[in-house]
Amino acid sequence: MASLDGKTIFLTGGSRGIGRAIAIRAARDGANVAIASKTAEPHPKLPGTIHTVATEIEEAGGHALPLQVDARDEDRVLEAVAETAERFGGIDIVVNNASAIFLAGTESTPMKRYDLMQSVNTRATFCVTQAALPHLQESAKAGRNPHVMALSPPLNLDPKWFGPHVAYTISKYGMSMCILGWGEELQDDGIAANALWPRTTIATAAVKYALGGDAMMNMSRTPEIMADAAHWVLTQPSTTTGNFFIDDEVLAKAGKTDLSEYAVTPGATEFMPDLFL
Repeated sequence: MASLDGKTIFLTGGSRGIGRAIAIRAARDGANVAIASKTAEPHPKLPGTIHTVATEIEEAGGHALPLQVDARDEDRVLEAVAETAERFGGIDIVVNNASAIFLAGTESTPMKRYDLMQSVNTRATFCVTQAALPHLQESAKAGRNPHVMALSPPLNLDPKWFGPHVAYTISKYGMSMCILGWGEELQDDGIAANALWPRTTIATAAVKYALGGDAMMNMSRTPEIMADAAHWVLTQPSTTTGNFFIDDEVLAKAGKTDLSEYAVTPGATEFMPDLFL
């Protein structure tokens, strides 16, 4: 199996959930992982900080660089990218995982929530990738198979995905449109750009506190399914680009069809479908 050993990953929003799982999976290969996230101090409700995840990365066999970063802050993003490149000698992979969610209709969406989702989802994805691009180009020249990934859905203009939460959909599709564009723009540079999205809800803080509570958590899969799928995508040749991958389809490509280990509820056969699929 292809490995991420020695690769340097700049990952946003990795203090918990899917980002944390992707970081730890990469660390098991021996990757260098910069965790760029806002949470440096423990949250009263939510587990995990950049420092606890850094410890887990090191324990898993990787090398960690915890960086307190608000991905909306262009100056701090540029600093953090430079710190990562200086520490590890470059950057090979960018994972745009940071995301904000607020599911409401137009009348019930405060503009500050709209702005937050646009800033954290679409804008930060563009900002972080732009900041890392010179390093990804150097990675390509060195034959290190660079990748950009966004945790965002396949583009589907069915109105049913817009009507209930216009603002959120626009912001997540903005991430996906970045991938669509970069798949075209960066292919001649030898840089892959792909999106990854789950078939089912994933047991994260967003699901527990913003979507469906414990009932939905129990009908979800664990973040490790996304981590294993991301690992497969990030180890493909950089000619594999411009795709909107779904986690279970990716694992099937990797030869893994028994997904029972990822069920939050052991033995579960019915799961909550995620949005946009």
